[in-house]
Amino acid sequence: MEDIWAVATEAIIGIAVGLALVVIGILNTKGNVSMLHDYHTKRVSEEDRIPFGKKVGCGTIIMGAGIVAFGALSLVANLTTQSIYQIVGYVVMGVTLIVGSVIVFGAMKKYNKGIF
Repeated sequence: MEDIWAVATEAIIGIAVGLALVVIGILNTKGNVSMLHDYHTKRVSEEDRIPFGKKVGCGTIIMGAGIVAFGALSLVANLTTQSIYQIVGYVVMGVTLIVGSVIVFGAMKKYNKGIF
């Protein structure tokens, strides 16, 4: 088994990154899309800002939650030496990253008429 502190540090970093994405997603759902690049929002009308932010935020929250789950499952896998948790973590993270990305890019295509 690896050094417990190294394993815990890796998991904590993953969980922190995921939580940061969740917080950014929550801010986006309230219409604050200032954390997105200007070219992602330059053609979004003022009345579409809230629905655009909600969809982008929803996708970002989904991606962040998947990364948090991956970090937690990785920690469990290393502490229990049961690799199935690591495999489940990869699957959960992969699915949530794909689903979240589809939602985000779909919102950009609909409200910004493209991602750039």
